[in-house]
Amino acid sequence: MIRGGNPPLPGRIPRQRRAAGALAAVTLGLAGLAGCGAQHTERECGLDYCLVTFDRGVDARTSVLGVDARLIGASTDTVTVQLGGEQLVLSTEEQAARVGGLYVSVEAVNDQQAVLRVGRTRSS
Repeated sequence: MIRGGNPPLPGRIPRQRRAAGALAAVTLGLAGLAGCGAQHTERECGLDYCLVTFDRGVDARTSVLGVDARLIGASTDTVTVQLGGEQLVLSTEEQAARVGGLYVSVEAVNDQQAVLRVGRTRSS
């Protein structure tokens, strides 16, 4: 009698290896949503949106949901950002603007950072 269960049949992948492979694929897929190449930014991403925190006063840029984003400037009530090659001036009071198939809106702005929500759907 073999301890720990029956050995796998020839040509079959054990259940634990299949589960580990699936978990690795999901993890890599979600990591791809966040983008890469961040400079002076932080990202927090869900399945269809990211909150991007840009440091003010520096060349802050990143890639988010497959689109390059760069903070151009910010004041108390507006943020100027370049998203996918298009420059936008966003107000803290307005709803999300649509650019390149994505919605972008200002979540918060202060003297050190500007936080934008970039998503595939309008924020609720």
